Amino acid sequence: MAESSTLKPTNYEGATPSPMGNGSAAAAGVANANRLSSSELLLRMLAVVATLVAIIVAGISKQEKTVPMVVIPNLPALNVDVVAKWQYSSAFVFFFVSNIIALVYGIVSLIVTLGNRGKSNGWGLAILLMDLVMAALLFSSNGAAAAIGLLGYKGNSHVRWNKVCNVFGKFCAHVAGSVVVSLMGSLAFLLLVALATISLYRIKSR
Repeated sequence: MAESSTLKPTNYEGATPSPMGNGSAAAAGVANANRLSSSELLLRMLAVVATLVAIIVAGISKQEKTVPMVVIPNLPALNVDVVAKWQYSSAFVFFFVSNIIALVYGIVSLIVTLGNRGKSNGWGLAILLMDLVMAALLFSSNGAAAAIGLLGYKGNSHVRWNKVCNVFGKFCAHVAGSVVVSLMGSLAFLLLVALATISLYRIKSR
């Protein structure tokens, strides 16, 4: 009668895990963190440049025109010098001040990010919240300026508001350009919020 052979199970409890797997995972995590950090710096630089350009373009948006104005229908029109400036509209003032606030914050946050790069501290959550506030502030000011700009471009016949961009074309072009550039800055802050959220999610999921 043949002897029955018994196979002894191999005990892997004491086996040392291969360092190759942990090393590759750590390297991948470092690479992802570096990519996120580089993207954050680029977006902060974009936000600073965009808000700065928007401020400059809006600040020089001034145009003076001589407009004929009819006072009495039977008399000749009077030539009146009219000036279009961003200070004359509360929406444009809100837009201008919002971009200044976003610019100052963008510079400060860029310095803080460069100074704390690669470090783990409590600045991350505070910057995330402020990025969200800046994105909301810029989006709201962009919407207000764009609404007034559209009113100046098309007018509103229901309330008898005539369009003015046919007269002050240069002024309207400057305002439209500053709104577009500022919108890029608001999108940069929004993408910064998304990157910070992804980073926090990855930290929590470890």
